[in-house]
Amino acid sequence: MSSSSTEEPCIPLRDIMSMMISRIGEITASLEQEQVDCFISTLTGAERIFVMGAGRSGFVAKSFAMRLMHLSLTAYVVGETVTPSFHDRDVLVAFSGSGKTKSVREACETAKQIGGQICLITGTRVSPMAELADCTVFLNTEEESCQVGPDHFDLRQLRGEHRSISAPCTPLGTLFETSAMIFADSVISALIEMRHCTVEEIMHRYSNMQ
Repeated sequence: MSSSSTEEPCIPLRDIMSMMISRIGEITASLEQEQVDCFISTLTGAERIFVMGAGRSGFVAKSFAMRLMHLSLTAYVVGETVTPSFHDRDVLVAFSGSGKTKSVREACETAKQIGGQICLITGTRVSPMAELADCTVFLNTEEESCQVGPDHFDLRQLRGEHRSISAPCTPLGTLFETSAMIFADSVISALIEMRHCTVEEIMHRYSNMQ
């Protein structure tokens, strides 16, 4: 395909990125410190940490588990063949924007029945998983809160609903996974400080068989 036939973005890519960065900033500002403190306290008090998410949230969960391992914490991804059984001294960290995803909800119900703790990272304040969770971190990505720009123009752009642009020009309509990834990495940074980890210690745990 010749360069002359390449379609230009409907709106500048930098503008789309700026809109997303702006929303993530608002999400960060609305984060409740009490929820963060509960989350970190539950993690550090657990014997083992199990993580789970579905779809793109699952990728965020796996990335979080890898970083926990780098800090010498015992972490597993639910559903992997090498993941052991869950015990009552363990914690399940569930990533779910809706708080309703069936596979993740069922894992939370199992963890609750066993007697372990549940930490939920979610974009929905009221949900079936939130009712089960011992600790909930709410990332305020709910659509009704996305009042960015006049007449919600930026929100419609992100969701692909504005008539001046076409679907390929917009992201997939959610900021939850991006916000959850930033939150999870920020938790890792906080744990590095709390545990006084050195770069050498962390690098020593990096995989050498890839």
